[in-house]
Amino acid sequence: MVKASPTQAWLWHQRLSHLNFDYIHLLLKKDVVIGLPKLIKDQLCSSCEMSKAKRSSFKSKDVPSSKGRLNLLHMDLCGPMRVASINGKKYILVIVDDYSRYTCTLFLRSKDETPEVLNEFLTMIQRNLQASVITVRTDRGT
Repeated sequence: MVKASPTQAWLWHQRLSHLNFDYIHLLLKKDVVIGLPKLIKDQLCSSCEMSKAKRSSFKSKDVPSSKGRLNLLHMDLCGPMRVASINGKKYILVIVDDYSRYTCTLFLRSKDETPEVLNEFLTMIQRNLQASVITVRTDRGT
């Protein structure tokens, strides 16, 4: 059996759609491909390396972007849910305080209840914490 030159090895690697070299050796052992020389992986394939690359995860913030509790509230309205709750509520309003990560989940029968429930929640939380809400961030209904 003749040993392939580095250029032949890479040519076969590309011809076989960047097949793993272990599988190419398996094809060689079983005589599946006619004229396939013995291949040696002596360098890295940039296309294969790029396809196997993974995106690094975002680093978590050490310092919260807001300076104190209730400075920034994130809100999202989800629904309608396919299955209603026991009380017949199909919408969920999720409110998260950016500073403390305190999360409150409120259940609604319809979207129309949102302003009323939100006003009640904001009044209650501001009274209990003796702080005022400065900014509310939403996804604008998307």
